This record gives sequence, structure tokens and C-alpha cells, in this order.
Amino acid sequence: MQYEAVIGLEVHVQLKTKSKMFCGCATEFGGSPNTQVCPVCLGYPGVLPVMNEEAVSKTIRTGLMIGSKVAGFSKWDRKSYFYPDMPKNYQISQYDLPLCAEGAVEIKLDGGKTKAIGVTRAHLEEDVAKSTHFETTSGVDFNRAGVPLMEVVSEPDMRSPEEAFAYITALKEILVSGGISDCDMEKGQLRCDSNVSVRPIGQKEFGEKVEIKNMNTISGVRRALAYEIQRQTAALQKGEKVSQETRRWDDAAGRTFVMRTKEYAHDYRYFPDPDLMPVVVSEEMIAAARKLLPELPEAKRQRFIKQYGLPEYDAGVLVADTALAGYYEKAAVASKNPKAISNWVMTELLGKLSEAKRTIGECAIQPEHLTELVALVDGGQISGKIGKEVFAEMFDSGKSPGLIVKEKGLVQVSDTGALEGFVNEAIAKSPKSVADFKAGNEGAINFLKGQVMKLSKGKANPQLVGEILQRKLRGG
Repeated sequence: MQYEAVIGLEVHVQLKTKSKMFCGCATEFGGSPNTQVCPVCLGYPGVLPVMNEEAVSKTIRTGLMIGSKVAGFSKWDRKSYFYPDMPKNYQISQYDLPLCAEGAVEIKLDGGKTKAIGVTRAHLEEDVAKSTHFETTSGVDFNRAGVPLMEVVSEPDMRSPEEAFAYITALKEILVSGGISDCDMEKGQLRCDSNVSVRPIGQKEFGEKVEIKNMNTISGVRRALAYEIQRQTAALQKGEKVSQETRRWDDAAGRTFVMRTKEYAHDYRYFPDPDLMPVVVSEEMIAAARKLLPELPEAKRQRFIKQYGLPEYDAGVLVADTALAGYYEKAAVASKNPKAISNWVMTELLGKLSEAKRTIGECAIQPEHLTELVALVDGGQISGKIGKEVFAEMFDSGKSPGLIVKEKGLVQVSDTGALEGFVNEAIAKSPKSVADFKAGNEGAINFLKGQVMKLSKGKANPQLVGEILQRKLRGG
């Protein structure tokens, strides 16, 4: 019997706000443990939470970007459970009346096809503290407790780990482009729980659902799902029962392990939070949020292809990083050769940034300087080889290419008389290559070109060198 997977994802996103969800404590990552706390986020008795308006606004914007319905009325609920990382022994969340409902995220499949993955809801809640386990003790850092956390819950529309990977990637691009979150998984700003079951192909009813936790990379989600689908399929083929439970993913071991029997909604004893007023969203609030919406990644990809003549691959790489796309466009919009700008960004620039372990925001090369460099190469003032040397200096110093070329005397030699001198010398020193060319080996001319470039210290105009060599070798 053949089986298929049914996958739904719960993506938890820390929102990009300066203060926490219900108090004024900072949300900055990396502070000393338990220094960004107050009686509210530590759950002291008698304290009262105050809602963060910016977090609500960012959730509304998320809903609009994925085509959700924004609720005119939603409320806060208490979700009760007892873990060391939960200071109040309940989490303020949203249960039956979330801020946003329905919507979809479009993903690309192999072969250029697309698929819409439905979104059930996007609601707000507060993050929990971070537990760290040492050799003999454990510690809890409450700096993260209370950070605004948006949960985006998908429909069970995905059928493979690859579709899940594409969904998280697409959702992340949307959230980053809208300034909703930086989605840095290393900092815990984006986390994901996967719900997965398998069923015989053709069966409408879902199989028994298993939730997988502890996946801290998008590729880890894909690996965990692949393992769990195989595990459940093998169990059903043996006639065994798959239990509804929560399992953790061990990336090093490459397998999942049982954590606990799966809870149901009634286990959390949800009830409306008596300390918080409901959220009433007016049409004016929605209109204000709509004005802040960015150009969505897929729309930007298509525009880059059309406006700048880029291949789909180039556009995809550039748009995948919002800051990189902005950098490229600043350089490309003023250039006569936007494809060349893309080539320099995707090869030289990304390579240098990776080596230096810097982000595009830390790049010393100004976009207008990259435009200038491409113009110098295209205009024949410097060769492509010299261009790479100039680029390396630009990356290190931040100087303009024109200034570097002037300071180092790198202007390309295009004077015919000077070039003929180099060509004559190269021909005189390479009689074998000359003989090979005249005997019909056209490729021999490349060695002679290389000799001319050496004699000119890389400054000779390659196109003119080729023309002069052809003329002289053919007796012209």
C-alpha cells in the first residue's frame, strides 16, 4: 500500500518591537541573563499587563500580506500550563478569536508550478523564557519571557518535506520584507513546530497526528519531516498503531524521540484574560497598516525580471534577502547594464561578504560605486581583470573605483601604437605559438593574448589586443 504525508506547520515569529508584549522591558537579543525583566514579565502577583500596540499593528500587516481577514474584535486568553520557563504558570495568548484568520502563502514547486498553502490563523501571544541545561544543573533566563510572539498556523496542505521547506522560506521572505521580524533562527526569532501524519493514498481521513519540536533550522524541519514520515509509514506497513504524541527532533542523531503524550485544547483550560481589554480593530487602523505594506517578494521578483532583464535565478537570489535586493536596486537603477550589476553582486560581493562574515548592511562598497565600476569596465577604461582588483580594494577601503584607478594608475591601455609594441614583443618571444596558429590551431592565439596582458601588467584592452594579433598573424 502506498502512503502520503499530511503536513501542517505552526511557525512562531518574534516580532520586531523595542519592548515586550505586555510591559516596557527591552527585547534586544544577547543581554546578560535576567537583566531585561520586570515584575510584569516575571509574573509577580498583582501586576497588570499593558498591550503593545506596535505588535498588534505588525500582526495586522502580516495578515494583510498573506490575504487574511483581520478581525474587528479579538480577545486575550490565558493558556495554563506548568513549566519552569513560564513565570505565571499561564501564557497570555489568543484562542477562539485570533487577530487574523484564513489567508494563504504561495510556494514554488519543481517545474515552475505554484501551490497555495492555506493559513488557518495568525495570532499574538507572549514568548516564554529560555532554559539552559548544564551538566548537573539547569538555568532559566527570563529576558525572552514576554517578547511579542506571533504564531502563524497553516492548513494541513503540505504533502512533502520539500513543500514544508518552501512554505517556511516563502513566509520568512514575506515577514522580513515587511519589517515584521528579522526571522533570525539562530537568535530564536523564528521557530517551527510540525504536525505530520500519513495515510493511504486516496483516503480522505487524516492519520494520527504527531507534533515535532526542537527544530531550529529550516533544513532541520525538512530532515525531521523526512524521518518522521518514514517512521510512521514503516509502522503502518507493519500493522502497528501511530500514537498522537509530541516528539523532539535530535538533529545530530537524525531521528525523533517521544517527549510526551499530545495535549488537547481542553488540557490548557483556556479562559478570557480578565486583566486585558479585547482588541478592537477599526477600519482606520487597517488602512494605516495597509499604507505600510511593502512590495511582496514574488511581485518584486517578477518586476526585477521585467525591469532589469534578469534571469529568474538572479531575481530569486537577490529578492531572497530584502537588504540585498535594496542594495542591488540602488546600483542597478542608475546603470546601463543592470545584468552586470547582478553578476558582480552575486559572485564578487556575496563571496567577499561570506569570507569576511559580514552582512550587506556592513558592506563598505556604496551601491553607486558599484554602478561606477561596471561603467568603467563596460566603457573600456579598465579590463574585467583589473575590475576585480579594484573591487577588492573597494571592499577593503570603501573608496570609489575612479579614485582607486587614478591612485594606482590602472587605466586600460587602448592606444594602438602602445598595444602594437606589446603585440610585436609577444610574437617575437613566442615563435612556437605563432607557428601553431598559422598551422591552423586557432586556440594558440590565446597564449599570445596572455603574454600581451603580462607585458602590459594587465592594462591592455583585450578586445584591441585580439584584433591586432589577428591582423598581424594573418599577415595584415
